[in-house]
Amino acid sequence: MEQAAKKPRITTSGLKKLTRLYQYAKPYRWQFSLGLLLLFLSSSATLLFPAMLGRLVNAGMGVTAVSQINQTALILVGLLVAQATFSFFRINIFVNVTEKTLASLRQATYAHLIRLPMKFFSERRVGELNSRISADISQLQSTFTTSLAELIRQLIMIIGGIVLLLLTSWKLTVFMLAIIPVICVVAVVFGKSVRKFSKQAQGQVADSNTIVEETLQGIFNVKAFANELFEINRYKKKTDEVARTGMRVGKYQGVFASFIILGLFGAMVAVIWRGALLMASGDLLIGPLFSFVVYTGFIGGSISGLADIYSSLQKSIGATENLLEILDEPIEPIELEGGIKQPITGEVAFHNVSFRYPSRKDISVLHDINFEAQAGWQVALVGPSGAGKSTVVSLLLRFYDLEAGQITFDGQPAASFDLSDLRRQMAVVPQDVFLFGGTIRENIAYGDTSAPEAAIIDAAKKANAWDFIQGFPEGLDTVVGERGVQLSGGQRQRIAIARAVLKDPKILILDEATSALDSESERLVQDALEKLMKGRTSIVIAHRLSTIRNSDLILVMDKGTIVEGGTHEELMMKDEGLYKGLGELQFLG
Repeated sequence: MEQAAKKPRITTSGLKKLTRLYQYAKPYRWQFSLGLLLLFLSSSATLLFPAMLGRLVNAGMGVTAVSQINQTALILVGLLVAQATFSFFRINIFVNVTEKTLASLRQATYAHLIRLPMKFFSERRVGELNSRISADISQLQSTFTTSLAELIRQLIMIIGGIVLLLLTSWKLTVFMLAIIPVICVVAVVFGKSVRKFSKQAQGQVADSNTIVEETLQGIFNVKAFANELFEINRYKKKTDEVARTGMRVGKYQGVFASFIILGLFGAMVAVIWRGALLMASGDLLIGPLFSFVVYTGFIGGSISGLADIYSSLQKSIGATENLLEILDEPIEPIELEGGIKQPITGEVAFHNVSFRYPSRKDISVLHDINFEAQAGWQVALVGPSGAGKSTVVSLLLRFYDLEAGQITFDGQPAASFDLSDLRRQMAVVPQDVFLFGGTIRENIAYGDTSAPEAAIIDAAKKANAWDFIQGFPEGLDTVVGERGVQLSGGQRQRIAIARAVLKDPKILILDEATSALDSESERLVQDALEKLMKGRTSIVIAHRLSTIRNSDLILVMDKGTIVEGGTHEELMMKDEGLYKGLGELQFLG
């Protein structure tokens, strides 16, 4: 069973990491400073409120002019209005600064994430990365908006409150400080224990729901194996655990409620009792005692509130560490803007290339790969699954760094070209086409986001896609749905070809582009591909040898090496060989 992840602790390094994110708030530092000033003013108004209440009580108890009572009441109203005004503008400013800051942070994180190399994505799950950019940043939102302001406010209330209490009666303050903070700390610790058991109960309920979900989804297997009693007992065991935990929570909640009544209210009674004794001895008046009791409530509430702030800061430090882990990853040297500075003709060569994936250092995927493709050639890669064909394509796109050897374009090392330049001159039509959930127009235009509509329509025609696009009521504006679910496999494939046509690449990569299609769709797609391959270098991965018979060079791969190479005729004329065996199975079979 996996150990639960450690809860991040608040340390100096953790706080330093959290402050690193405040660089995104720098453009709004003056607004933020104004918000802090308003926070100080509203907290000060809150602290003055009990003192003025005490003065009002004293005025009412003594022989005082009605005008003085009214004056004190007006001051209290003025304090309330000032506090409400300061709070409104403070919250408004903090929310505005937070939203702008988090927008900048989201944009920076996404811009960094999308420029990370493929080896990073091969070691991470999409759900985890999505959580980093959504849930973690949302967690920081409460810190920027609420927790920081509350931390400052609570500290002002505690420190300012204690100072004012000392000025009111140092004897009663010493007595209060010996009781109230201790009671508050014990209450906080007690509350955390109750929350822990409540969380455990929620987890057990989730487990029981999982049993129901799995059982109903797999009802065929349950009944086929006659395991109804087993599932009933499994669910009974889990729900009994939920009940036992719930009863334990109820017991703790009862004890906690009793403690609050006895502890906090008892402490308040003790403070008033001590204050009454001081009044009897003439050391304290009724008004200051009233103020003292209110200040004591403020301080007790602030001490209790610090626990929630501490918990929020813990979560924020954890979220910050997750984000900084991404932001500290080195990005690819990509040029986001600009055209092609170093055009290529399409000549490609692999020289003694060997490779291991970063996540699987113990497995050698390619060994000493050598081949050369002239500009305009069609080069086919064939062989069994796991032979390394797709890895050759990944290295051609420079998704990974080589372990040994060199790849050249037009006789120049790949490293001498700008990475973005090379990729802008290549296009891929994969077997499993990924379409974005927008319109057909947007998916084709992904090949050239600045292309006019006429160019998009021309690309669709060359890809044999225009006929079925016109058949939709919305035409190019037809929404394809998530991953293109609204289109058939052949239609998705032709959209991908149209995207590649629009890009007009020097090097075209086809990865099993027709393997999963029916005969009619394959004919249309193959016709579109033949048009697309004309005049450009094509690297074709294929299992169906009929689609590559006219290739200029066929490379047969097995276990990460090239075992044969030549044209279709040359390879079939051999006495024996992997390609000839595959050819006889497919053509003669």
